[in-house]
Amino acid sequence: MTSNESSENLRNRLAEKMAGDITLSEKPGESLKKWRSNFEISQTDIANYLKVSPSVISDYESGRRKSPGTLIVKKIVECLLEIDMDRGSKKIHAYESILTLESGTKSIYSTYEYTIPIQLAKLVNIIEGNIVYKGVERPLYGFSVIDSQKAILELSSHEFQKLYGWSTDRAMIFTKVSTGKSPMVAIRVTNLKPGAVVLHGLRKEEVEPVAIKMAEVDRIPLVATTMDLDQIIQLLRKYSQYYARE
Repeated sequence: MTSNESSENLRNRLAEKMAGDITLSEKPGESLKKWRSNFEISQTDIANYLKVSPSVISDYESGRRKSPGTLIVKKIVECLLEIDMDRGSKKIHAYESILTLESGTKSIYSTYEYTIPIQLAKLVNIIEGNIVYKGVERPLYGFSVIDSQKAILELSSHEFQKLYGWSTDRAMIFTKVSTGKSPMVAIRVTNLKPGAVVLHGLRKEEVEPVAIKMAEVDRIPLVATTMDLDQIIQLLRKYSQYYARE
């Protein structure tokens, strides 16, 4: 298989995943917004590409307009991928490891995807966390609980990106941290940036200043919590069942 064929195959597989995620979602508009956010593409960019008003894209995402059919979803997905290719295929290549590499499951305690996103303030309240650095808040479409030591020692940068699941707009909860520096260093060298980083087992004042500085550079919200890990997982999973419609 040539390099061009490999790239085309990767793009086709990613397009299939994205389209399926949107059309099969209970909230297609939310799923559409999630992917647009993941690719860091504005509603206006999509509208210009499709030659429609930005309000059309906004209406789809908010649910004001009837859920897009498969043809519209296909066009929007193609649009996202085309724009990313024009920008150097940065996001497409970032997803390559998720599609092609074996999962680093030994590093993951738990991972979960939300149909309806959770806001950072709500997550912080649920896990009784303390905001170390506020950063740029984004809706969070899931969370991953990661063994920090195993992830950093055993995974390459490409494999590390698999820990994001299918949405970068998620909370990455790192366990077994001593200062918070190592997880932030690992995140710095990847193309994908999470919606928030949670340092489990640390109090706010125990987070190393250099970890905070790296969060500031990437504008990633940084949170510390000492709540029991099993309780965190239970409560965050419970949120999707009982609290997502608040």
